[in-house]
Amino acid sequence: MKKLYRIQKGSVFAGVFSGLGEYFSVDPVILRFAYVFMTVFSAVFPGIIVYILGTIIIPKKAE
Repeated sequence: MKKLYRIQKGSVFAGVFSGLGEYFSVDPVILRFAYVFMTVFSAVFPGIIVYILGTIIIPKKAE
């Protein structure tokens, strides 16, 4: 069973998109671009809240 974790290796800030990229087998850079695009066009504030919640909710992977 796959589990979602934040991954510090290769991360930019908290590892949220590195973990999502590994979980969904997608390049994290694509997820980052999609996040920035959606955040800019959704009044910025909701995107920042979602990222902070992801940082709090998704556990860090023990390496």
